Amino acid sequence: MPASSASGHALVTGASAGIGAALAREYARRGRALVLTARRVDRLESLANELRKQVDCVVIPADLEDPNAPGELCETLRKRGIEIGLLVNNAGYGLPGAFLTPSWQQHQKFLQIMVTAVCELSYRLLPAMQARGHGGILNVASLAGHVPGSAGHTLYAASKAFMIKFSQSLALENAKSGVQVCALCPGFTYSEFHDVTGTRQQMKKMPVWMWSDADSVARQGIEALERGDVMFVPGRVNRLIKAVTQLMPDRMSLALVQRRSKDFRKL
Repeated sequence: MPASSASGHALVTGASAGIGAALAREYARRGRALVLTARRVDRLESLANELRKQVDCVVIPADLEDPNAPGELCETLRKRGIEIGLLVNNAGYGLPGAFLTPSWQQHQKFLQIMVTAVCELSYRLLPAMQARGHGGILNVASLAGHVPGSAGHTLYAASKAFMIKFSQSLALENAKSGVQVCALCPGFTYSEFHDVTGTRQQMKKMPVWMWSDADSVARQGIEALERGDVMFVPGRVNRLIKAVTQLMPDRMSLALVQRRSKDFRKL
């Protein structure tokens, strides 16, 4: 049994690709036992087989768009006797189009995975961390949660802004509990995200210096959580974007986003 299992496994949602897979690999490199969950079982098993050379790695497939999935996932963990010492809320995607383009059912599923599942998993797993006097919750938010909302993908930035505020409040509530909470807020990151949203061709027009790689984002996010940062934006360019847009008058920053949103949003 890995020594890290004494501190509990790290549960990584959306671990089948992108930042989620990179986070799993980085935790494995650091010797942390893992529970991987996502919808794509074949990809989870492939990643788990790779990481089992380093740590104990458990696969529990789950579709967090299902309102019953967070509870069922936690029940499976309980039955297997697996303690979670770190929760990484990474699962998510973008829903293309203006607000009225997708059906309300699509919006419901989106909010379930981006907001409700994040809160429910945190609610269910936090008490045991508090009882042990140590633990962590890493919420993968986005730079989009800090800058003004754009036209298109209407609920994406809103859900990420929620995740940031949720993380801040949860961190303050747990300041003396031994449980650290951090919102990781990457900017444009090389992953499958833009293929899923159908904006890959638009993204190719963005300058290379605006992009980060998933491995770097994962490493910096874990380091931020371990330092006790409540919120972390990786990359100097992203931190500059955050600072500049927050210093601008609202009307000016909204106008700037309106002019550029067609470059990275699909209406």
